[in-house]
Order: sequence, then structure tokens, then C-alpha cells
Amino acid sequence: MTDDHPTGSAAAGLCAGRVVAVTGAGRGLGRAHALAFAAEGARVVVNDLGVRPDGTPDEEAGGPAGAVAAEIRAAGGEAVAHGGDVATPTGAASLVATALGTYGRLDTLVNNAGFVRDRMLVNLAEDEWDTVLRVHLKGHFLPLQHAAAHWRAQAKAGPPPQARVVNTSSGAGLLGSIGQANYSAAKAGILGLTLVAAAELGRYGVQVNAVAPAARTRMTERTFAETMAAPADGTFDAMAPENVSPLVVWLGSAASEGVTGRVFAAEGGRITVMEGWRPGPTTDRQTRFTPTEAGDTARRLLAEAVAPEPVYGVSG
Repeated sequence: MTDDHPTGSAAAGLCAGRVVAVTGAGRGLGRAHALAFAAEGARVVVNDLGVRPDGTPDEEAGGPAGAVAAEIRAAGGEAVAHGGDVATPTGAASLVATALGTYGRLDTLVNNAGFVRDRMLVNLAEDEWDTVLRVHLKGHFLPLQHAAAHWRAQAKAGPPPQARVVNTSSGAGLLGSIGQANYSAAKAGILGLTLVAAAELGRYGVQVNAVAPAARTRMTERTFAETMAAPADGTFDAMAPENVSPLVVWLGSAASEGVTGRVFAAEGGRITVMEGWRPGPTTDRQTRFTPTEAGDTARRLLAEAVAPEPVYGVSG
């Protein structure tokens, strides 16, 4: 076990000396995040279960977590692979234990693991609902809970840590997405989890934020094949997952001090602070409405309100 800081050029990086755990880091966004953290001097715990986009076993995956960890080490960085299922208490606990046992600390948790099982609502099987919520929502909650317990104990024993959590939501969680009721519900749940965790854990030196990325991954490149395709002419690849990672790295660094409980959308060269549910037009008559009066009032208020953004997949 070592707590030494990186040497060489990485020693000057934004995350020099930090230990970062990234779930679902074998491919796509997670891999891009892991490499970007390593490039900024972090020591990285690369988690990936090694499954297909729908969550079924992929025996030919060849150990994606190990491959990314080896890629980081080949570039002069420090990384260790973790192949546990973070949607289980044992797997989540071992993720934190791997960071502590290998590097003696944990500074940042990036929750990114997930998969899709797309189906129109009336055709969505109960197990397809359960498995997607399990991996996305439970797979965020359990690593966060175990990491938070460690940071709380650390804060009670001495100076609070500069701990960071970056959760991964989606535009589907913000707006909804046709054919993805399970995925949209899970990603919306992650937003609620983020807000509560930020409020509860701030006293222990923990900041919790979420990103809603739009990028080319195994989950999106089939569903949105045309819009996610890399440009053939060599121009800026707006859908490359590497475009999202700089924001995630900053949120996972000490430089993001004071930023917590926020949601950011990231796509290509664009970063947007998302503003969630806020009170809009309202009326208070200080007495009970009849159903007809309630309906008339609701219609009047809706006429004054800003129209919601359309759900993904709605034409026109």
C-alpha cells in the first residue's frame, strides 16, 4: 500500500495525489473518465463488470477493467482493476476496500455503471424494469453509501476530506425518453439521490454533483445511430465521450470547492447548468377548490407557464 504522490508531469495535474474510483469504466464514458483522471495525476480504481449493453454476460469481453488499467499504467499512470458488481453490497464495499487497500485513501467516486433494456411501456417486462433500476439506481446508491461511511469516519477522526462524488444521469432522466421508461425512471432517481446526498454529506466534506452527458457509447450508438456517428471528414467529433470527461474531472477534483448539489448537462463543447423543478405560476385562494374551479385554475396557470422541453423521441 502506498500514499505517495505521482511523479513526473502528472504530479502537476489537477488531481495529483487523489485516488478516484470510476464504475463502468471499461468502455465508453467510464473509460474516458478513467483515462482523463489518470492524465491529471489521479490513481484510478477502474471498475467494470464486463457485460454487454443489455447487462447480459459477455464472455469475450477480455476483462475491460483490466485492459483500461493496463492502458493507464502503460502511459505512466497508476491504476488497479476491480471487477465486482457495484449494485451489490459486497461489490460496492469491495470497490471502496480496493481503493483503501491499494492506495490508502479514496477521494473521488464517479458512479457511471449502467446498461439499457429498451422497450415500449406496454411491452416492458417486470424484470426489464427491475434490472435497469437495480444497476443504475442501486449501483449508484451502494457505492455512494459505502464511500460516504468511510468519509464520515474520516471527518469524525480529524479534518474533513475534500471528497467528491459525480453521479451519472441522462437527458432521459431530465426529460424522459420514449421506449426507455425504466432507464428514464432510474436516471431521474439518480438526480433525487444526488440532491439528498449533497445535503446530507456536506458536513463531512463531501460534495455530490451529477452530470447528464450526451455522447457516443454502446448504449446510445444503436438507438441514436445517425446523430451519434463520428464525422467522416475529421471535423470535431461532438459525440466523443472524451468531451464529457473534463467537466467530470474538475467536479472530482479539489478545484471544484463549493460546488455541490448541482446537475450539469455536457455534450461536445457545451456545458449547461440544469435548473430543476422550481415553483412556477401559482395561485392561493385560501380556501378549498371545487374540481371545476381547480381545473379552471390549472388551465389558467398552464397558460402562464413555460412549456416543458419535449420528451426524447417525440417528433415535431
